[in-house]
Amino acid sequence: MDTQDVKILIADDDPGHVRLVIRNLQRGGLKNDILTFSTGREVLDFLNSLVHPPEEGESSSTIRGSYLLLLDIRMPDIDGVEVLRRIKSDTVLRKLPVTMLTTTDDPREITRCYELGCSQYIVKPVDYEKFAEIVRKFGMFVTLVRIPVV
Repeated sequence: MDTQDVKILIADDDPGHVRLVIRNLQRGGLKNDILTFSTGREVLDFLNSLVHPPEEGESSSTIRGSYLLLLDIRMPDIDGVEVLRRIKSDTVLRKLPVTMLTTTDDPREITRCYELGCSQYIVKPVDYEKFAEIVRKFGMFVTLVRIPVV
């Protein structure tokens, strides 16, 4: 599978951060489709629709494929840690690569996310240029990795 076939999912309730992430992923060379979600519930509903497709005759806007999730911790409804826990406890979704991309730098939170199965934990720097550079580098990294089909 071509790395451009991988769909990037961004779950973050801050529209400014989402725009910044998208712009800098693209500056990093990423040309992949990007889907955004502003709550934990939205991203879980989307992912569950992949695992549990609709009954025959019902329409579906989702297609099975390869996905990579960039997940913020602090979100309304269901926080990112709970989203991560639910993904990694699902027998199909657990292979989905999840990168925590958050302002939370508490070592206990970092440890907890790795214990739950996140692939990477990236702290969003407060400085705009540093944040942009980290996301650009992550975009370059994503062009090289291979991701399983969900």
